[in-house]
Amino acid sequence: MNMPVTTTFTIEGYRIKEYKGIVRGIIVRSPTIAQGVLGGLKNIVGGQIGAYTEMCEQARQQAYDRLLAHARERGANAIVGLRYDASEVVSKGSATEVLCYGTAVVIEPE
Repeated sequence: MNMPVTTTFTIEGYRIKEYKGIVRGIIVRSPTIAQGVLGGLKNIVGGQIGAYTEMCEQARQQAYDRLLAHARERGANAIVGLRYDASEVVSKGSATEVLCYGTAVVIEPE
């Protein structure tokens, strides 16, 4: 079953029946050796660093998937107020934390 997820605090056509609390998904990623080498070379010549973009997208998706699992564990069928946050965990950019969080809710049609 697809779980509705939104950055807003309402879902049109539904009412929030119950709040299950804050849920989150967190992942800490570092670039692979290949991504590091390609990213380093691209950093010298400038432009978009595709290897890092791919790594960041993978990290966001993994954090999102963990968020959904956490919401299901809480008995929710939707998430409102979705947000992402990222920060460097290890100095010099060798690892990045991606956090995806929101409020787990139970919704029902209006």
